[in-house]
Amino acid sequence: TIILFFSRFNALQFILCEDFQFHSRSIIKNISTMADGGAEQPEYLKQSSQLGNTNRPQVAILDFGSQYSHIIARRVREMHVYCELYSCLVTAEELGKHDLTAVILSGGPNSVYEEGAPHVAQGVWDLIKDRSVPVLGICYGMQELAHVFGGKVAPGLKREYGKATVSRIPGCDSPLFAGLPEEFMMWMSHGDKLHEVPTGFKRVAGTSNADFVAIENLESKMWGLQFHPEVTHSPLGRNVLKNFVVEIAKAKQDWVMTDYANEFIEEVRAKVGPTGNVIGAVSGGVDSTVAAVLMTRAIGDRFHAVLVDNGCLRKDEATKVLKRMRDDCGVNLRCVDAKDRFLGLLKGVTDPEKKRKIIGGTFIDIFQEEAKKIEAECGKCDFLLQGTLYPDVIESISYKGPSATIKTHHNVGGLPATMKLKLIEPLRELFKDEVRELGMALGIDEASVWRHPFPGPGLAIRILGEVTPERVAILQEADDIVIEELYKSGHYRMIGQAFVVLLPVKSVGVMGDGRTYENV
Repeated sequence: TIILFFSRFNALQFILCEDFQFHSRSIIKNISTMADGGAEQPEYLKQSSQLGNTNRPQVAILDFGSQYSHIIARRVREMHVYCELYSCLVTAEELGKHDLTAVILSGGPNSVYEEGAPHVAQGVWDLIKDRSVPVLGICYGMQELAHVFGGKVAPGLKREYGKATVSRIPGCDSPLFAGLPEEFMMWMSHGDKLHEVPTGFKRVAGTSNADFVAIENLESKMWGLQFHPEVTHSPLGRNVLKNFVVEIAKAKQDWVMTDYANEFIEEVRAKVGPTGNVIGAVSGGVDSTVAAVLMTRAIGDRFHAVLVDNGCLRKDEATKVLKRMRDDCGVNLRCVDAKDRFLGLLKGVTDPEKKRKIIGGTFIDIFQEEAKKIEAECGKCDFLLQGTLYPDVIESISYKGPSATIKTHHNVGGLPATMKLKLIEPLRELFKDEVRELGMALGIDEASVWRHPFPGPGLAIRILGEVTPERVAILQEADDIVIEELYKSGHYRMIGQAFVVLLPVKSVGVMGDGRTYENV
């Protein structure tokens, strides 16, 4: 058995797709792109692109295509400050709908002086000026400030990538660096650099490779940084971000999960009404558990959760999920035993894409069948609970630079539009760590909140070749042993994901006093 461990030890981690997660996310999205060539596809329910949260004051992060943009947002959220991420091409009309506490311009792969490079619209600059909103430009964001306000950006003599010692200018007491030493380590990643400071700005700090790695204009409340304070490789980076967000911009640190839960419960009660019904597919993973418990707190048994056992779940998973969600958390949950149906359709299939397509398509059929049964028993269901997370939203609204191709398969899809359902997405403002925090605030047990991600198609995609009941049983046992040992050794919480793969390869081994010839 091959065991693979994925560790969440650096700042470049991505949020992984959750479990069997409402299947209206990754799997059903995949269904629409996996059809045989040329076949016309049904229309699917789509998520809305923006959060539409115009009441809560926020830090707006304008994304220029950096792989680090979502990390900036997470760092701000970690301060208990609400923020949203927008494309750098966002209009003043859209941005102006929100109560802006501050604006952060992210890094990006382009050069500001090149034709076709992205730039902030003039209307947005006018909005910032009219409202006197503080601005922080990071890497490309600083170069955008220079480009707009009369500085000079050009290629450096050498590209700078890695840790660099930043030295503050003697006698320059910038509020951005309050509490920091005269020299500190930060992470650099740039080829271009600032050669002339823009009008009204002054130099704050430099390195041996670049004279202008930090600039400021106190009158217009604008700061620029060539380095990346958001990544873990910048040890004091969070201090810099907190100085800007909390001390300079005076953002309120009132983004608390308990309050978020209470607000959602009130909103969904108003939206669904006193008699409305909501359906949703759940898996027992972190996202589906938190969303289902939250919905149950809001409308009780009028939320109808459906768990589909496709025969490829972990060992005893369906039984454990029923106990945890229905018995312990009080969720109105029904389990559909469809093992034979799925495994029958998978018989003889070895192509991984075909396996995914079969599992996803069959799930849709079963979910629709159960939805009809629920409506016959309880009345019409107008709403669908969907487990969209904020990283999914980011993928749909960010500036489509090079980073857009990294994980497009995680973008949000939906169930067939013919179901005529309205979406309820309680987690779409949250990052994964915030979902876990919300789960703890709701009183969900720690083991459920910290479960590892699990793929939608289940163990079927961890079996190379044909999926048979016998091979699933072998993999379930091996997987169960690995997870059990991780808990016993205290390593489960230390890693992001662990899984077992069954290969169509046999090898000689030893069991007891005899030799064996079994699958790897």
